[in-house]
Amino acid sequence: MVSSKKEPLIVIVGETATGKSDLAMLLAEKFKGEIINADSWSVYKGFNIGTAKPNKSDQDTIRHHLIDIADPKDGYSAAIFKRQAISAIKEIKYRNKLPILSGGSGLYVDSVLYDYSFLPASPSLLREKYNSMSIELIRQEIVNLNYDTNGIDLNNKRRLIRLLENGGVRPKSRSLRPNTLILGVSVDQQILKNNLEKRVNKMLTAGLENEVRELSEIYGWDIEPMKGIGYREFRNYFQGIQSLDETRAMIIKDSLQLAKKQRTWFKRNNSIQWVSNRSNIVTIVTTFLNKLSE
Repeated sequence: MVSSKKEPLIVIVGETATGKSDLAMLLAEKFKGEIINADSWSVYKGFNIGTAKPNKSDQDTIRHHLIDIADPKDGYSAAIFKRQAISAIKEIKYRNKLPILSGGSGLYVDSVLYDYSFLPASPSLLREKYNSMSIELIRQEIVNLNYDTNGIDLNNKRRLIRLLENGGVRPKSRSLRPNTLILGVSVDQQILKNNLEKRVNKMLTAGLENEVRELSEIYGWDIEPMKGIGYREFRNYFQGIQSLDETRAMIIKDSLQLAKKQRTWFKRNNSIQWVSNRSNIVTIVTTFLNKLSE
């Protein structure tokens, strides 16, 4: 049995549609683990098909954490995620199970791995001011103030507003969490494109259009999860501006752009052990856990 002083954490990261969820299921079944979701969209209730949430069968087979925990109207943040993920890790360990953190939201993952220290929330009036501005004006203000935007998605209005609210100060991180194995899932770019096309087709067949229509009627288009990939692309379709085929193509295009950003984010982390051959992953994890048991 692993010593309480050597509590392990397995982390699975990588681009969207590379098979992270399947790998997490495989390892959870093999090593008596439970999965902690690290996807910033799957936390929202009701946003199911477009976020590629684990299906009921997978969730019945392996216990999942941090899925369907946030009200779409309230929003969510990396700071909240960090607190809840650490709590989930402790809970899983208490039951002598192996915690497996899996997802492609880099800031969420790193908040746990490097114990990010987040800044307090800014006054609501300041946030309202920035929310009313266009993303172009926000970018220009950041340029004028000469704030460091390295590693920040310049198309993510929420992240840009957060930078302004904090006066250009970024979250502080510490050294890597001990006894942690980070596995990066990598596939050939053509395979990735094929995977994304298949995923989007599967989502559409599963009823993505109806899901987005219902959610847009309930929440409108301004809440945070409606700005996610697989949802925002339908707005022009519902307004009659573009066809369903064009909407499908936009979702694939936006997903490929997301994959590129994820690849850039994770490639900077030298602690990630990249794996392309699934056949030796169980051996890698077994060796890691055995060393902690010594």
